[in-house]
Amino acid sequence: MSSSVKSNGSSAELALTHPKYRPDIDGLRAIAVLSVVIYHAFPDTLKAGFMGVDIFFVISGYLISSIIFENIDRGSFSFGQFYGRRIKRIFPALTLVLLSCLVFGWFGLLGDEFKQLGKHMAVGAGFLSNFFLWQESGYFNNAAETKPLLHLWSLAIEEQFYIVWPLIVWLTWKRKWLFLSVFIGLGVASFAYNVHLVRLDPTATFFSPATRIWELLAGVLLAYMKMRPSAWQPSQRQLHVASTLGVALLAFGLYRIDKGRPYPGTWALLPILGSFCLIFAGPTAWFNRFVLSNRLLVWVGLISFPLYLWHWPMLSFMRIIESETPSLGYRVLALGLSVLLAWMTYYFVEKSIRANGKSTLKIAVLSSCVAALGLAGFVVFQNNGVTARAAAQINGVNTWDNLTFATPCKFITNGPNHDDWCNIGNAPSKPPTTLLIGDSVGNNFAPMLQRYAEQSGDSAFVFRQFGRGLCHGFPEIAYENCSELVSATRAYIAKTSSVDTIILAANWPLYFNGFDRVGSTPVSSQQFKTAFEKNVAYYQSLGKRVIVFLAPPVGANPRACLTRPIRLTDKSVCNLTLAEATRNDGQYRAHFAVYLKSIKVDTFDPFKYMCDETSCKVTDGTRIYYVDHEHFSVFGGQFLADAAKDDLKNLIGKPTK
Repeated sequence: MSSSVKSNGSSAELALTHPKYRPDIDGLRAIAVLSVVIYHAFPDTLKAGFMGVDIFFVISGYLISSIIFENIDRGSFSFGQFYGRRIKRIFPALTLVLLSCLVFGWFGLLGDEFKQLGKHMAVGAGFLSNFFLWQESGYFNNAAETKPLLHLWSLAIEEQFYIVWPLIVWLTWKRKWLFLSVFIGLGVASFAYNVHLVRLDPTATFFSPATRIWELLAGVLLAYMKMRPSAWQPSQRQLHVASTLGVALLAFGLYRIDKGRPYPGTWALLPILGSFCLIFAGPTAWFNRFVLSNRLLVWVGLISFPLYLWHWPMLSFMRIIESETPSLGYRVLALGLSVLLAWMTYYFVEKSIRANGKSTLKIAVLSSCVAALGLAGFVVFQNNGVTARAAAQINGVNTWDNLTFATPCKFITNGPNHDDWCNIGNAPSKPPTTLLIGDSVGNNFAPMLQRYAEQSGDSAFVFRQFGRGLCHGFPEIAYENCSELVSATRAYIAKTSSVDTIILAANWPLYFNGFDRVGSTPVSSQQFKTAFEKNVAYYQSLGKRVIVFLAPPVGANPRACLTRPIRLTDKSVCNLTLAEATRNDGQYRAHFAVYLKSIKVDTFDPFKYMCDETSCKVTDGTRIYYVDHEHFSVFGGQFLADAAKDDLKNLIGKPTK
């Protein structure tokens, strides 16, 4: 495409024009970033603060498309200069944040934590964070608060959009009907897909660029309206009304939306339309002129991008090293440091780099820095978090990496991310007498049974294990891909005549209290009770003895038991009170105990051995019994076997009824 060239002495440089500066848009940026920051630091204070990202999408769509439209219209658009300016806008702060995270991670994170950070650095540098976070939203993915680069998902969506959008405009702009057809088609399809998918798969809807394009296109529409004004020109009074409506929509969204609602979905219309109205109203509307153009808000808006990048790693690293939500004081400190770093980044780094002079060299250096940091993250990931680091060593032993589930094998091989387990048991060459069936919490008991078999001398006991995360093995409620496990288990029982005992072990409080997880059909307590009773009757009808292992104490914080090289306080949270464990256990036991006794089903209760009158065991001082809040480590299973060895012998050694 042809471009105009501006001459500057002996050199020629393409010059992209920019829209006239509007301080009210920086004020709107401030509202967006403050909403996100407050939500992350104080989620109970501003429960809808995450919608600040949607506001950013509209602003970005408007400003960037204004540049594209104006320069394509006048024949001065250059893809090279466009992307060069994007690099100078984004890479300086991104480089500093990625480098800082790498340095802190080296000195302060355990092996698995640093490995995860390395992965997120690599995909963050490649603007692919949204896709990988989407994949990581599985059952055993650790909490979002422990992902210091989680927030790069929104930057990834923006850059994915700007990889293709300038090309679309360049190809269609000269034919108005073609441009409008593509623009309207993309917007309608994206919004419709967003509304359709949000209830089926909220995680995919949140992270997919396909469900977010319409938000950026709302800003694009504003830019187009500015470039192609219609015969109707709004009066000043109408602009005041638009501004007031925009404020009302944003305020209502902040008041009404929370993370329990399907989002983005139709709820995202509130921040999108609110932002649209405020930008449309222009700098002369009352709210825009006197509130959004306020010097303080404008200042926050100017540092909004580095502030967005800095604040989340600060909060996340504090959460990781404290193994719990940081205190109010530390969260305030994190935000204060984030503002300081954002100010320093903007005034001393970004402004200098964006200034004219040696632009090509700056772009090359910045690109090389981000690429190098992405490569460093990949190396960290490939080397399992570089466990030879001092920070990854606890008393000279990489203790946390030794906290594992039972040795896994695969009975079911229908694809990744289904969290399958089996355990070949204590005597792989012998036909099993007992099957342990259940979900990941049921997997807790495989190391216990392994230990029991090794130490009890009960040669008649041979077990195998079938398990899948979030799957109890009941065909009537086959959510989360349970059907494969059910089919495999029942087929195995049918062909293995040696099996005389079925042990059912699962996260019973979750299911009996009513189960509703992302991507699954809600299951009521009564539905699960009916399915449970039907399956017990099924196994008993086959002549099998049924034993139920009750759920273990839930609520442990095992990472808090490790001695970290960096700590904010000496407070210990390596404990689990009996009151908390009992509260987390829910109310299922009363019905469960009476029903199981009435049908002559024996039970095993871990509470009896893990808890005393005040607390439940998480560690013995050298070994940690959990890998997360509800799943035992191998050590936990072994402890339980030792503590309950006599009762286990009486329970498991009973003859088949």
